Amino acid sequence: MIILKKIIYERWLMCCLLFFAAACYNGNAYSKFTLSKKDSLQNEKNVAAAFDSIQLYKKLVKPGDIIFRTGKDFASETMRLLSAHDKTYSHCGIASIEHDSLFVYHSIGGEWNPNQQLRRDPFEFFCNPYENRGFGIFRYKLNAQANNKLISVVQTFYTKKIQFDMQFDLSTDDKMYCSEFVYKSIEQAISNKIILPTTTVHHIKFIALDNLFMNPLCSQIKRVTFQNN
Repeated sequence: MIILKKIIYERWLMCCLLFFAAACYNGNAYSKFTLSKKDSLQNEKNVAAAFDSIQLYKKLVKPGDIIFRTGKDFASETMRLLSAHDKTYSHCGIASIEHDSLFVYHSIGGEWNPNQQLRRDPFEFFCNPYENRGFGIFRYKLNAQANNKLISVVQTFYTKKIQFDMQFDLSTDDKMYCSEFVYKSIEQAISNKIILPTTTVHHIKFIALDNLFMNPLCSQIKRVTFQNN
């Protein structure tokens, strides 16, 4: 009976990992980035308020901050279950300010991003309320040298056109899923001097979203939940 339960649990975990891939591999992301005629006035007000929040709190973001978001789709909801403690978020990326513009580097695939390469999207686009219920800003306690190195590592990965990893293989660096990309970027920035937390269930090791922000090295700057979204 114990063996049977173990097999069922391992299969459940693998299914969650597949949904984790689907959440990051969001083929329909941003496909509805315009209001339809059927949207109510209240919905329009909520969306406008959400964009106001994005504009307001983007001022808090500094280069190297980790930006999390909560997707609305089913795959994102399932992906949140992989976090053991805080199941708020479904995707993440790293912020960079370039020429007075705020961008988020993140690993995502799908039809909308057919080449499956690491993306660099405007902050407003990354957090948009049409596809997300909210976002979070978190910051690692890095000195200036490590933080500058983090941005350099991220931009190097971007230049190398790192592919999205559907296999969740932490041993390879040419392909990465969203939280793996953030995790490995930070690891390189701190030269592996500190071991960051991971999640392991029945010998399956992966990077859950809460592994990234629920540790002593990371501080919460702001959590934003869009109203009625």
